[in-house]
Amino acid sequence: MARYAEQLEIDRLVSSAAAGRGGAAVVAGEAGIGKSTLIDTAVEALDEFAVLRAAGTEFEQDLLYAALHQLCAPVLEHRLALPAVQRSALEAVFGLGAQTSPDPLTIGLAVLGLLREVAQGQPVCCVVDDAQWVDDASRQVLVFVARRVATERIAMVFAARDVGSVRGLADLPRLSLAGLGDEEARSVLGAAAHTQPDSEVFDRILAEARGNPLALLEFAHHAEPFGVPRPRRSRAGVVDALEEQFVRRFQRLPEATRPLVVLAAAEPVGDLDLLRRAAKRLGVDTAGLTVAEDAGLLVLGPRLRFRHPLVRSAVYAAVTPETRRRVHGALAEATASGTDPDRRAWHRAHAVVEADENVAAELEGSADRARLRGGFAAAAAFMERAGQLTPDCDRRIGRLLAAARLRLQAGAPNAARALVARAEGLRTDHGHGAEARLLRARIDFQLAHSPEATAELVDAVAELAPDQARQTYLEAFASFMYHESRPGRLKELGARIRQRAPRRNSAPPGDLLLDALLDQTMLPVAQAVPSMRGAAAACRAAAHWTSPGQMNLLCQLVIDLRDDEAMEEVSDRQVEAARNQGALAALPQALRYQGIARITVGRFDEAAAILAEARAVDEAAGTTPLVGPELVLTGFRGDLERYRELAELLGGEGRPFETVGEHYARAVLHNGLGNYEAALDAALAAQHRHQSGSYSIWAVYTELVEAAARAGRPEDAAVAMDHLEALARANPLPWAVAEWQQAQALLDHGGDRDTLHRQAIDNFARTRAGVLHARARLTYGEWLRREHRRADARVELRAAHDTLSRMGARAFAERAARELRATGEQPRRPTEDSLGHLTAQERLIAEKVAAGATSKEVGAMLFLSPRTIDTHLRNVYRKLGISSRRRLRELPL
Repeated sequence: MARYAEQLEIDRLVSSAAAGRGGAAVVAGEAGIGKSTLIDTAVEALDEFAVLRAAGTEFEQDLLYAALHQLCAPVLEHRLALPAVQRSALEAVFGLGAQTSPDPLTIGLAVLGLLREVAQGQPVCCVVDDAQWVDDASRQVLVFVARRVATERIAMVFAARDVGSVRGLADLPRLSLAGLGDEEARSVLGAAAHTQPDSEVFDRILAEARGNPLALLEFAHHAEPFGVPRPRRSRAGVVDALEEQFVRRFQRLPEATRPLVVLAAAEPVGDLDLLRRAAKRLGVDTAGLTVAEDAGLLVLGPRLRFRHPLVRSAVYAAVTPETRRRVHGALAEATASGTDPDRRAWHRAHAVVEADENVAAELEGSADRARLRGGFAAAAAFMERAGQLTPDCDRRIGRLLAAARLRLQAGAPNAARALVARAEGLRTDHGHGAEARLLRARIDFQLAHSPEATAELVDAVAELAPDQARQTYLEAFASFMYHESRPGRLKELGARIRQRAPRRNSAPPGDLLLDALLDQTMLPVAQAVPSMRGAAAACRAAAHWTSPGQMNLLCQLVIDLRDDEAMEEVSDRQVEAARNQGALAALPQALRYQGIARITVGRFDEAAAILAEARAVDEAAGTTPLVGPELVLTGFRGDLERYRELAELLGGEGRPFETVGEHYARAVLHNGLGNYEAALDAALAAQHRHQSGSYSIWAVYTELVEAAARAGRPEDAAVAMDHLEALARANPLPWAVAEWQQAQALLDHGGDRDTLHRQAIDNFARTRAGVLHARARLTYGEWLRREHRRADARVELRAAHDTLSRMGARAFAERAARELRATGEQPRRPTEDSLGHLTAQERLIAEKVAAGATSKEVGAMLFLSPRTIDTHLRNVYRKLGISSRRRLRELPL
């Protein structure tokens, strides 16, 4: 039996899904090789399944979520069981709600949740034909879902020709179909031929078809092309020959039938009611479609289907451009503008050859709708076509530049640059030059983040309105803070921006944030602190939070100011806002800052769970995760092996935007391990960046002082001491003051060292910085032991050891343990902590459930199925010796 092995693989996939072990497969192969037949044979046997189908078409690659509409429309009522954020996102995709710009990752979660709801009643099999033509937005969602059905009653089957060129599909399990072997091909050909051809023609058909099943069937029915010898066809030649066969068959149809087939080819959904309305406008009767069905070109049913996608493309390409425009015009007229305005606009765009402002305006409206639904690629395609059809030159340039902006937002900078060049090639005196230059600068900036590209962006934006310019300055400066690879360039950029954006007496929070960052980079600490504090206060007091990027900057700003209260408040509010808005693209960085806040207060396990969630979101989105905060956590834990694993992800010299965090994390790690020379080297590298005018985390100066003191190199701490003193005097918060007092005590800089140590400890006790408080007691205990005050030293070292052990700061706890042993006291063994047996993911799930979240809600947060969450919960219960959610809520998580 032909394709027996392949059929068995599909059967295994769906059988496994029926048992709750879902999966995905891509059936790959050339046109006509039997992909659809193989899948159809498997699907026909699925009596107990809900079978959902969609098909990509060449004509709808630019229509936003076109394939997703086909697949999900039959089960859309199940959306009512989804969490509110997911339901809103899905309704936005289908035009059923008021939400705009839904997060693509949230849409993926919503579709996964929708299919899960369907699978509660019966297993689900999703079939996506011609996946190489599926629109980008749908493809991203479907691939996202396919990667997450391992514990679901869901099977995902894709059929595609060139898998390697389709982003995402290449990573899924593949079932490649080759041509049939000679014996199988002879069997198919013998069964298909109405009359047995002579042996010469029989052999010729076998040679020409090259094992392609569709070619065998077609050539068997139409053997006339093989009457004369010709060279053996290539694979591409087989497809060309098939298209020729379909075209000849189409051309043999009655004259009244041919327009109907062209109509069907131009209307990929197969909506028979729409085809009847369009046929009426062309003056033909759809009854003629039965003739085309008898000719083997298409299949009639609830929806019209072509026998093979090659039939559709061959017929569409075979007719004149005028014929295509005529059928698209009829389809546009037959499509209701109120129910499907985008498809109507797309048909109208294919129906005209001359510039037409009415059509261009419709396309622009479709672009706006696509943009509000988060489909920047589709919006760009609509806007680009609108530009092409715009008669007025000035307006055409504006639309082409708008299309370029959308291409840039869709992550296609090269396509955006081509559109800018096309717009610039149109002569006009209406002042689009500055806008084009700015766009070109933005494109170069996104591609390179180089000093030259950043400077060009700053210069180009100067011609905009002041408010818009300052927003762009903030974006450019903040990005360059982390992408700068050569120290010193940031200060140059700051001076350039300051020249174009002078300080204003009354300004919104975003402008104050820009002023604060410029001051922090360009001015001494004492002069920079007032604007930093002002920006932090204004942003915290704002009724509406600013953009996620600005909130990230605010988080870093309050950490540098050593404001522990603001640090936790801002990071928690940022995470809450990202969750409530379904802004999953902004969530990972918000979680990372929240993780840093938890590290500082000494809740390491919670920080690990938070950072694990950030990594899960990054992996779900297919983005490269930032490891800086994980390095910091690993540094505080003193886990050298794990630190090396994470550091390897940065590459040889590290990624520029990770360098800032890596310096700080390395200094913390080696201070904990007692490798003070290594800690000092890392801290001095950060200091060198700062002195050169680059951004560096201010907290590194505390690590530098401790390392210099322990390494016997106090002279290397001079700059750090000046910094800490200036910060404490200009910003006398307990945390800042405590660090300055501790630094003086470590380096014996004036005053009574004993008093300075105790003052530092007291001030740290007034903050939430629990791990720093414990470390201050450690350094005080170490000093007391060296002063031969063993009894006093034991008190501090015992407290430091117990606290650091409980937090999980193992290297620092071991430092305390060594010191305790040197005083003649054996450190107490840490009490057995059952929570310590939980993995980071189990800890995270336990915390979410203890806070009242259901398995479904936790699964939505972590991109896992409720069933997987329940499995993890059973492991949590076993490890903790409990048996219920109620008991979990009683534990100190």
